Amino acid sequence: MCVHPTPCPDAATDARDLAVVVSSHPEQGWSLLCNGVVLFDDDGELLPDGSAVADHHQWRTAGLVRA
Repeated sequence: MCVHPTPCPDAATDARDLAVVVSSHPEQGWSLLCNGVVLFDDDGELLPDGSAVADHHQWRTAGLVRA
């Protein structure tokens, strides 16, 4: 699907949500990526094969680094 000079990550990889947005629908809470993934505002994903991926991100905050 991706026709960019540098191809976007394939839908089967963990980096799939870094693909380019081709259709954004913030009023409905989702965006279509060029690799066929539907990315939802709650960080869930619908893959091109119809399987769903729940929020799988680990959000981290800056912490104190001790030497």
